[in-house]
Amino acid sequence: MLHVVHHSAYVSPATPGSRFRFDKYGLVMEALRESGAPFTLHQPDPMPRIWIEAVHDPAYVEQVVTLSVPPDKERRIGFAVTERVMRRSLLSPGGTWAAARLALAHGYGANAAGGSHHALADSGAGYCVFNDLAIAAHRLIAEGDAARILILDLDVHQGDGTASLMAGRGDIFTLSIHADKNFPVRKARSTLDIALPDGVEDTAYAAILADTLPPILDDFAPDLILYQAGVDPHADDRLGRLALSDAGLDARDRYVMRQAKARGIPLASTMGGGYGEDRMLVARRHAACMIRLAQEAAQ
Repeated sequence: MLHVVHHSAYVSPATPGSRFRFDKYGLVMEALRESGAPFTLHQPDPMPRIWIEAVHDPAYVEQVVTLSVPPDKERRIGFAVTERVMRRSLLSPGGTWAAARLALAHGYGANAAGGSHHALADSGAGYCVFNDLAIAAHRLIAEGDAARILILDLDVHQGDGTASLMAGRGDIFTLSIHADKNFPVRKARSTLDIALPDGVEDTAYAAILADTLPPILDDFAPDLILYQAGVDPHADDRLGRLALSDAGLDARDRYVMRQAKARGIPLASTMGGGYGEDRMLVARRHAACMIRLAQEAAQ
């Protein structure tokens, strides 16, 4: 059974002057229903401010909560922080935390949002306001739900914010496999970065993942995986530079879950990146990711 976390407030109107559309977070639920796959819906609570401020600068958190984010930071984020954006920015980390708790109970849980891996300590960036992966990982460890967490980032863009926020922590391993020449221009240092050249296709990608992931799972031995399951490595993605097919994304996700399950490691996924003019097509890619991860977890 797929356990998926969603809130109607994940969907927000597009803000003036920005190309970023929030509607895929509603469309992915349509895609899940359209698929006929069974799923149980869970509603998140907003992440308490104390946990956000444990990772982000309290002054920046105050700017978001009071809708007073300076224009230069809004430009860096890519859209204005409105009341609706602020609300979903509190709910999304709560959703990733809730998905992780579901994973601990059932083996797999999905947040139908999240993956805001570019957000830094004192500013958002790259369509990310608060870094839900870093916030959830910190809270899970602080509250004793896990002792060691792997943040596995297979979005096409490097998880620079996550790498920066979690730097120096021996209990959190950040692995980012991304397109070298894509955003951000200035990369941070993850625990391990695998920077790929443009145009990497299914077979080469699978080989790199197979060489990289199992040793980390065996040596670091995480209690939980937070999986940034962006679908933007797809060849047709508007902001990607890799060349995975639908079958390649399918193989990627099934391999990750099989490796986790073989070691008894719960896994929670976030949606991360996926961009294109046909937003329903992108939503179906995200939904398919959740469905196959749930299928592998149930095997």
